[in-house]
Amino acid sequence: MSTWKNGALLRARDGHEARVSFGELFFDLVYVFAVTQISHHLLAHLSLWGALQALVLWFAVWLGWQYTAWVTNWFDPETLQIRLMLFAIMAAGLVMSAALPQAFEGLGLVFALCYVAIQVGRTVFVLISLGSKHTLAPNFRRILGWVCISAVFWIAGAMAEGHTRLALWALAVACEYFSPMTGFRLPGLGRSATSDWTIEGGHLAERCQLFMIVALGESILVTGATLSHHEHWDAPTLIAFFVAFLGSLAMWWVYFDTSSKDGSHAIAHSDDPGRMGGYFHYVHVIMVAGVIVSAVANELVIAHPDGHIDTTSVAVLIAGPLIYLMGNALYKRAVYGRVPLSHLAGLAALVVLTPLAYLTDLLMVGGLTTVILVAVAVWEGCSRRR
Repeated sequence: MSTWKNGALLRARDGHEARVSFGELFFDLVYVFAVTQISHHLLAHLSLWGALQALVLWFAVWLGWQYTAWVTNWFDPETLQIRLMLFAIMAAGLVMSAALPQAFEGLGLVFALCYVAIQVGRTVFVLISLGSKHTLAPNFRRILGWVCISAVFWIAGAMAEGHTRLALWALAVACEYFSPMTGFRLPGLGRSATSDWTIEGGHLAERCQLFMIVALGESILVTGATLSHHEHWDAPTLIAFFVAFLGSLAMWWVYFDTSSKDGSHAIAHSDDPGRMGGYFHYVHVIMVAGVIVSAVANELVIAHPDGHIDTTSVAVLIAGPLIYLMGNALYKRAVYGRVPLSHLAGLAALVVLTPLAYLTDLLMVGGLTTVILVAVAVWEGCSRRR
């Protein structure tokens, strides 16, 4: 453990941007599976109850990934100890992801135990290895306190059923999602300042960008798989397929072409990168949620392009792009200091489309939401280039 105390496992801070390692990319493969599981769970439970379940499960997946991303921002994943820690989290994460579809049924305790093992186990490993005198130790002690508090709710929720499980797990999510806003404040332990979070901003931005690729990749996978399983490749089905693909392309364009590089530059040159890293923590979970819901919408449209519109299908088709644009608007507010007019116009167009959607079918609504996303991408791309 002495190698930790003399800083041998910490990332080198030599003025150059820390790059994402192959170990971290390998680690992310588990989350490709997790995102797919959540989208399938939502598709199988298209109701308000199912949406709330999927939301809680998605936050759990994100928090497990995000807290690990912060750890590998501080510590070098090329070292054996950190690499083994990542592989251990991968194993628990794979079991957790496999349990996702039945997390609110018979595998609730399996899911909760795996999640708690990831959050508490990782923090304990880092904290013990750091030693009590390292400058990062007080922050990790506070993090340990909060993940232990949330662990109580995760385990208690797994022992309960129905609405009680959902409520307890929502409290668990709130503990880990909102505690950074208070600097992980705990009685007797104080609070952390964002200046204590001496992160390498470019690395954290790249990790978030790569997770966006994971989510968009899952959307492409769903699009292709749905077409592959379709028995009749008629004109409406093929049009729905290309509409879904174009929608995913527009989502990529809105984020990567217009702002991802600026986001990396902004956090890397920020006077308080820890604070901006916190913003990234809060807004990327919203954007990826929008991609997940949009993937479910794409599957509905390709499977039943002439399907009847009801409130559930309208909610799914509109909510995906709406959530995605809202997350992008908040992200660009953090990067540029303002919300782009293109995003506000896109959000307004989606709101106007909502009541009109009942007059047509799934393919038309899917096509119109894609047109809105493409318009936002073109508008924002031209605006940034000027």
